Amino acid sequence: MAEGRYHHGDLRAALLDSAAAALRTSGVDALSLRELARDIGVSHAAPRRHFKDKRALLNALALRGFERLSAELGAAAATSGPFRAKLAAMASAYVRFAAHEAELLELMFVRKLAPDATEELLAAGHHLGAVVFAVIADGQQSGDVHPGNAEAIALAVFAALHGFASLTTTGILPTETTTDQALNHLLNELLHGLNPRDDSGEGHP
Repeated sequence: MAEGRYHHGDLRAALLDSAAAALRTSGVDALSLRELARDIGVSHAAPRRHFKDKRALLNALALRGFERLSAELGAAAATSGPFRAKLAAMASAYVRFAAHEAELLELMFVRKLAPDATEELLAAGHHLGAVVFAVIADGQQSGDVHPGNAEAIALAVFAALHGFASLTTTGILPTETTTDQALNHLLNELLHGLNPRDDSGEGHP
């Protein structure tokens, strides 16, 4: 493919697309700017117009991952219906993303915590948390979530979803349990908590 074909940012997008595909199949260690240049048919120096080194490429991949996941969770949460339906749709979207982009999901959080993480990347990570927070805040307003610190509640929900997604990608779930069944059970525990309840549905003191 001729290098002259790329213009107005096409090369950057092509590099990111190729890097994302390589990440899925070979992992982060196999990523190389030189190899990406060869794969898309440009000179080995061309990628450095957009990424000064591999870390810059990884940061850009992670940023795009956060933006994509935030958009997918936001679209799922926008589903009309009661709070549980919104939470279930968002949880399913998170698990689907993790199932298809396991390497990218790991990279996203590794790069977000890296000392050289960009401000843009940090902001994208915070925005992902804000999507979950908005669902919890709406749940409090509708009376489906107990009063309290919405940020702390959202963090607990996010941790549960992220942990569950990690379990699904590593195959730790029991073989006799489907992902949908396990996710439904997780949502039940999140919604009802671990406190025993009496027949009236009120929690014990």
